[in-house]
Amino acid sequence: MPEVENSKLAVTLDVQSLWRLTRSYAYGYDERHMAIVEPRTKKEETRERILRAAARAIRKHGYEGVGVADVMKEAGLTHGGFYAHFESRDALLAAAADQAGAESIENLTRGIAAAKPGQELMALVDTYLSDRHVAAPEQGWGCAIAAAGSEVPRQQAEVRRAASRRIKDLIGLIERQFAEWGRGAAHDKAMGIAATVVGALVLARAVDDAQLSSRIRKAARELTRAAAG
Repeated sequence: MPEVENSKLAVTLDVQSLWRLTRSYAYGYDERHMAIVEPRTKKEETRERILRAAARAIRKHGYEGVGVADVMKEAGLTHGGFYAHFESRDALLAAAADQAGAESIENLTRGIAAAKPGQELMALVDTYLSDRHVAAPEQGWGCAIAAAGSEVPRQQAEVRRAASRRIKDLIGLIERQFAEWGRGAAHDKAMGIAATVVGALVLARAVDDAQLSSRIRKAARELTRAAAG
């Protein structure tokens, strides 16, 4: 019967059209709003293992104490495979400084995310000046600026650039906790707070008196609170 056939054909076309429209919309949504995550290659995964090992070494031993053979051993790899991933030791140090900075920012960001509204800045400061962070270099984690910042001026330009970039990231993260962030005054406050907390952490780690270490960090917190207004 022609009418039935035409009706079936119309339904089929409508279903196909709807499927195409839905697929097109979903694909467009994915492209606009969702990052397409490509699976990492084995080489990329290996490079990340090396970087994480080197970042730990910087925190524990400083830049001068990072040896290629030791890093590769820590990563569970042979020394001979190093140059498949990095041109030189300095290239490794630069990438590792960047990696260490990224890990530190990630840790501070988690502290901010867990804070109550209006308490984000002090949550960042408390995370940075915590007892756990004071002891962090022994476990090979934490802020590499505080752990080995004094060695950066003696490093090659590419290492200094990487460290400088991550210092700017720390300042930027602090600045974004101010309601007026993006303005000159907020940026200046953020630089002062960054200098305060990094300096306080260095001193807190240096002293052999736990009570003094705690008092140094408490003073830095109060100074930050006053600066924040």
